[in-house]
Amino acid sequence: MLLIGNGKLFTRDEERPYLPDGAVVIDGDTVQEVGSLADMKAKYPAAEFVDARGQIILPGLINAHTHIYSGLARGLAITGNHPTNFLEVLEGTWWNIDRHLTLDGTRACAYATVLDCIRDGVTTIFDHHASFREIPGSLFAIQDVCREVGIRASLCYEVSERDGMEKCSEAIRENADFARWCREQDDDMIRAMFGGHALFTLSDRTFEKMVAANDGMTGFHIHVAEGMNDVYDSLRKYGCRPVNRLLYNGILGEKTLLGHCIHLSPAELDILRETGTMVVNNPESNMGNAVGCSPVLQMMQKGILVGMGTDAYTHDMLESLKVFLLIQRHNACLPNVGWCEAMEMLFQNNAKIAARFFQKPLGVLKPGAAADVIVMDYKPFTPFSEENLDGHMLFGMMGRNCRTTVINGKVVYRDREFVNLDEEAVNAWTMEQSKKLWGELNHRAY
Repeated sequence: MLLIGNGKLFTRDEERPYLPDGAVVIDGDTVQEVGSLADMKAKYPAAEFVDARGQIILPGLINAHTHIYSGLARGLAITGNHPTNFLEVLEGTWWNIDRHLTLDGTRACAYATVLDCIRDGVTTIFDHHASFREIPGSLFAIQDVCREVGIRASLCYEVSERDGMEKCSEAIRENADFARWCREQDDDMIRAMFGGHALFTLSDRTFEKMVAANDGMTGFHIHVAEGMNDVYDSLRKYGCRPVNRLLYNGILGEKTLLGHCIHLSPAELDILRETGTMVVNNPESNMGNAVGCSPVLQMMQKGILVGMGTDAYTHDMLESLKVFLLIQRHNACLPNVGWCEAMEMLFQNNAKIAARFFQKPLGVLKPGAAADVIVMDYKPFTPFSEENLDGHMLFGMMGRNCRTTVINGKVVYRDREFVNLDEEAVNAWTMEQSKKLWGELNHRAY
């Protein structure tokens, strides 16, 4: 049994949102009880104590869309790659990288991503993977790393026809094999979705194969209308808009998660609402790729469940929170919009998205919830309470404030040091894999 206390406890539970000197009691992988530190210590005297040192105790954060395969790209410059539009970004950078990823390269990407997530207080990720050099076994390699390090994850593989039908078929099989395995394991730490790249690299025939291979096991995780090329391709080849294509091909539904959704019509938004399909917004990535601003405010007005991701542009969800508010206000030319939507997306909707896949409640600290807890170092110099926590998180905190991360009842990161993991050895091995990848991309040694 674990007792995390001596801090300001914000539970995100409406019934008991804040305890100024609170504690979380964990039994196994589940929150047993929350209460005052004095009461919990008296009631559970034998529990191992994790001292929050007067800091902030919160539920672990959730990233609803990221890409592990980009984990070795930091600082990378590819010779001759000077993209001027979104498609050139994909072809010159991301597709180029994934075509060179071996299984070891995939594992190294997973280590790099997962360690950074945990450092930033992220305890659950929804990943969308691609490694077209070696597809079979790639999702299993990622889940091995996730288990070793200790993060909670939903994984899928990016089906695409961009490298030919043989690779496309391998990607479909990898999704199906992993989804069947996850169903058999029934482990609340690892879940599966069925991935697809974007509609302009997927024919209706491939959608038919994906639906058949999935056989209702899980939902789909697909990029939609991130760039206008996706819209033009659907209109030119199929005579309809992207969301209509997904509807006609049986892709939409309450367990399907659509990434980006920037260039959608009002009618497409209505389809998403009526089918209960989820959307995940990735504001920094959208700005970085210069593809536009997603109509999140309009989606949420219609009742569409919209969550927040990073597209791996960052692993810091609080950074993403800040940028979301900026891009929405800039786009609307209004300085008074987006606040409620930003907080709802990260702290409520991401938990609702996770609830469609994971059994225990996430993003909340209450009896029966998953024991995912973070401690943030933060010393406010202005009044601080449950009434203005979100303001302090938006303007005062970053992921680097995370001191301790507990996932599934296990302390995986304590006082900014990983527990039961040789970080230096992992970093050294990951460095070797990145040098191999960079060398192949640029045809020279690093």
